[in-house]
Amino acid sequence: MIGLLLVNLGTPDAPDAGAVRRYLAQFLADRRVIELPAILWRPILHGIVLRTRPRRSAKAYREVWRDEGSPLAAITAATARGVADAFGPDVVVDHAMRYGRPAIADRLAGLMKAGCDRILLAPLYPQYCAATSASAADAAFAALAGMRHQPALRVLPPYHDDPAYIAALAARVRAQIAALDFAPQAILASFHGMPERTRIAGDPYHDQCVETARLLGQALGRRLEISFQSRFGRARWLGPATDSMLRELPGRGITSLAVVTPGFAADCLETLEEIAIRGRESFLAAGGRDFACLLCLNDSPEALEMLRSILGRELEGWVARP
Repeated sequence: MIGLLLVNLGTPDAPDAGAVRRYLAQFLADRRVIELPAILWRPILHGIVLRTRPRRSAKAYREVWRDEGSPLAAITAATARGVADAFGPDVVVDHAMRYGRPAIADRLAGLMKAGCDRILLAPLYPQYCAATSASAADAAFAALAGMRHQPALRVLPPYHDDPAYIAALAARVRAQIAALDFAPQAILASFHGMPERTRIAGDPYHDQCVETARLLGQALGRRLEISFQSRFGRARWLGPATDSMLRELPGRGITSLAVVTPGFAADCLETLEEIAIRGRESFLAAGGRDFACLLCLNDSPEALEMLRSILGRELEGWVARP
């Protein structure tokens, strides 16, 4: 048997301060995420961040929470169900979160229990970043380190420039723009930000984001603006910053805007609250007239077709292509 484990970043179990605190304590303790010496970061994390941020973040989560729970968790689970039968009866499909539940270690153990001796780990991060892609692999390898009987493991590489990914993005953007009641003067591609020092250290994330935006713009036949969101802390981050761009664009004559978030496989707090709610408020307050935050690929038909393509390629040699 072969296992296919889709992995996303993670989410609190509930939109309350306690659950958010537990989630952030795990997330922000990851040395891949916060690359400061522990002796400097731990007092800040436990003395300031975990005392103040959970309540604010819980309020934001409540604004986007669904009946079935966190949007990220619900969409990732639906995506796993959407490709469950794509590769035949010998492939068992599951999903996990790097932080929170279901945990990568638990789901790897579950796949092993189901008889899977070969597993494809598929982090749903189109652009490679040490804080996301490498961290997911770290968690998987750490789980394997505790196993006497280990499965063979493959890891899905970044797919930022894969034709199937670009085609899926372009089709999704075209359909959503066609459904708007206005014609956007510009499209802004907003990616999650990272500290500038990670780029200097050799992380390819920035360049892969730029390439995704270039290829998507090429497919759409128009140039995209690009920015980076979700700044945290005092360090210099990749720019230009999305929040600054949204305040500046109306002054440049761009009053009708669509924002696409190609770095997120599924809608989450950063897209549904940070962009669709707070970003809209900032843009309109600055003089904007029309604003749309386009949905991510999520578990759309375009997304599932794309995943069948890139996952099928990575499973070659283990299973026949469908």
